[in-house]
Amino acid sequence: MFQLKSELKDTITDTASLDLAPEEFPRFSDSPARRKLLQVAIDRACHKIAPLWPLKHFVAVNPFLGFANQSFASTAATLKRVAKTRMLMPRGFYRQAIEAGAISDADLEAALARSSNTTDGPADVAALKEAAASAAKADAPNHAAIATVAEVLDALADGDRQASLVGFMIDDISRWCAAYFDDGQASWRMPNRDMKPYAAWRAAARYDRNPEAMGVRGFRRAIVALPDDPVETIGAVIEKLGIADRAIDDYLHRTLFDIGGWAAYARYLVWNSELYGEPNDTLTQLLAIRVAYGYGLFQSRSDAAFSSAWSEAMRIAAAKPQDECLNNDADLTIDLILQDAYEIAFQRRLVARLHENMKRTKRREKERAVLQAAFCIDVRSEIYRRALETVCPQVETIGFAGFFGFPIEYVPIGHSKGGAQCPVLLRPAFIVCEAVGEASEEEKEEVLGLRLLRRRASKAWKAFKLSAVSSFAFVESAAFLYAGKILSDSLGLTRVAPHPNLDGLDRAVIERVGPSVEPRIVGGRNTGFTESQRVAMAVAVLKAMSMTENFARLVMLAGHGSTTVNNPHATGLDCGACGGHTGEANARVAATILNDAHVREGLALKGIHIPHDTWFLGALHDTTTDEVRLYDVEKAPRSHTKDISELKAWLAKASSLARMERSVILGLAGQEGIDAKIVARSRDWSQVRPEWGLAGNAAFIAARRERTRGLDLGGRAFLHSYDHTKDDGYSVLELIMTAPMVVASWINLQYFGSTVNNRVFGSGNKTLHNVVGQIGVLEGNAGDLKVGLPWQSVHDGKRFIHEPLRLNVFIEAPEAAIEEIIRKNDTVRDLVNNRWLHLYCFDDVGDTIRSYHTFGDWRAVADDTTNSV
Repeated sequence: MFQLKSELKDTITDTASLDLAPEEFPRFSDSPARRKLLQVAIDRACHKIAPLWPLKHFVAVNPFLGFANQSFASTAATLKRVAKTRMLMPRGFYRQAIEAGAISDADLEAALARSSNTTDGPADVAALKEAAASAAKADAPNHAAIATVAEVLDALADGDRQASLVGFMIDDISRWCAAYFDDGQASWRMPNRDMKPYAAWRAAARYDRNPEAMGVRGFRRAIVALPDDPVETIGAVIEKLGIADRAIDDYLHRTLFDIGGWAAYARYLVWNSELYGEPNDTLTQLLAIRVAYGYGLFQSRSDAAFSSAWSEAMRIAAAKPQDECLNNDADLTIDLILQDAYEIAFQRRLVARLHENMKRTKRREKERAVLQAAFCIDVRSEIYRRALETVCPQVETIGFAGFFGFPIEYVPIGHSKGGAQCPVLLRPAFIVCEAVGEASEEEKEEVLGLRLLRRRASKAWKAFKLSAVSSFAFVESAAFLYAGKILSDSLGLTRVAPHPNLDGLDRAVIERVGPSVEPRIVGGRNTGFTESQRVAMAVAVLKAMSMTENFARLVMLAGHGSTTVNNPHATGLDCGACGGHTGEANARVAATILNDAHVREGLALKGIHIPHDTWFLGALHDTTTDEVRLYDVEKAPRSHTKDISELKAWLAKASSLARMERSVILGLAGQEGIDAKIVARSRDWSQVRPEWGLAGNAAFIAARRERTRGLDLGGRAFLHSYDHTKDDGYSVLELIMTAPMVVASWINLQYFGSTVNNRVFGSGNKTLHNVVGQIGVLEGNAGDLKVGLPWQSVHDGKRFIHEPLRLNVFIEAPEAAIEEIIRKNDTVRDLVNNRWLHLYCFDDVGDTIRSYHTFGDWRAVADDTTNSV
């Protein structure tokens, strides 16, 4: 005890002596113009980081979002130069595609012609093939032009240390971030979480001897001496390190890249705040932490060897980038041409199949369908829509964003706030509360009480299991009681965790729980929809779906979700259009409003006449099991009983067909009991791949269904219904191009990044994942927060299931209308003109497909029918 008190006294004395005045650093606040320039550089570096949504609503994000204002090729050069990071496949991948015949000589010729850099590139197809065979040089490790202090110190150590300073620094910052940003996983919360990140980290750094144990002398003293203001600290360290003005942006980006996962989560916090008009400097604070850490390492060495090495690093960093090194990087030029050839090969085959289908299906006068079924544009719906049309050819299927145009915050019973059920580009416009249908006040109170009681009991049980003392008693006394559950879970007889929708309630009650659209005040907030809001939303949604006439007797609106267990990224398989949630709430809200008699009257005044015998049904398509569940069937008129019975039979057959098709890619083809085996995957806690999600996505088609009906697109296309003849002023087209098309591009580029470089843009091996702070995952027990998709989401262990292709967008609309929207919207213009996607249009008159090159330059696309997509 005496020794412990003595050590504690020494520590207090030691840390007290660390207080230093920061006058030795330059003060940027003394020069407003200088500080403004510094802030601009900081903002530019921070905006290069793409946001990472937490696990509770994990959604696809374009990892190159911060580079959208520069070209795809230029970004590849920037990442290679600044961060030593590859964003294309290894050379051998393209060589194998050439040898297998997937890339033809014509494709290589077309890619060479498209290349804007022929100075150092291959002269002809033969030279390009020869270059493709020389993978060793192209794939050899290269050194980034922007070095960090930790990298230089590691290079000087030359293996003398047991652990690298780069890895140690990342682990150290990551551990602190995990504790600071923890969202309820930790039983004991770290102190100082009420402080901003930079201040909280410095407060902790005063007592942290880990860096000094690694040989970093004076680390704590250096951190304490830094300015209190994070922007001042960033500027002061830049001056101390001697970063040249031209290299500041790159250096700040490079430092954030080291902790890219936590930087991405901080960017999400900023993004979410900005969406609601609130200021947030969390990412700047995190940048200050990373820069300060670098300074702590820098000041620990003052010998000639380090000074010389650092000076050389700064000389290289300050060198002219020469157009992001595209003009003098022959290897990168070759790889970009090969990537283009790979994409041209796919485009050639897809265009051929679209051309062939266009010749078969011409515009015709529609008869009244026996059923209209609207699904999310998600590529997994393409398989199911095709299956349903096969079962019942009189069905008309429709593609639309899965939130069905209702941007809502859905509040479950017993909660005061809910989740945003809309694309992350939007903020909820309405609040919808969950309620028990046709329940008395006593029953409502009982349901609320049951849910609150269960949550309190669950919280208390968790505290007992995880607390410092009782955890031992729990293991000793209760562990054996779990033997039966472990066995039944392992055999797939029970779920590893209860379904969240049940939440301790009886299934009979759950069947009556759903969204309430009635306007009322809940928790001081307006919820539900007024009559005028209902009519306005109904008009907007039906027009956006190009669904203003020829209504069927039954119209099914099917949101989608997934069913998995023991899967941290489970919400990533749910509906991205619903903010990483399942879509039944939006579908049920839309159906309820469209069935409203007053809404029907309001629609008629707007020129949209829904027949009195048309009934809308909300539904949910489970993309893991391919089951479709219908909601609120009991509310349908008796006259529709037979229609609904037929619908259930069609859905059962379509589900079986869809499962049969998906069984091939799941490795179950030819086996007996396919339906049962696919359902079993959704309950198997050891299953690393319950479904393939959106792997394989490669096209976005906004057109009438006639353009693609009967065409097997293999679950690789986002299908958005659109009829430009019904779109006065092309407002719906603008909505499609600025929202669903952009979101589809995010999904496509997330899969692209997770395929070409899973270590950086993905989340590594799923079997090694550890959930941290309920925010994200680590791969193993240390390292940076991982972003993107697990390796198992793009590769089956033998081959890539997802092909690294940029999105191919096909739109059935006049070229002039498409160009006008490109001109008006910066986001769309960046995606199209910087070649983050490829844009095509269907010619309504000549049945041709034309590709966009630049404003006023659309060229007819030749095709080859010798290969399939």
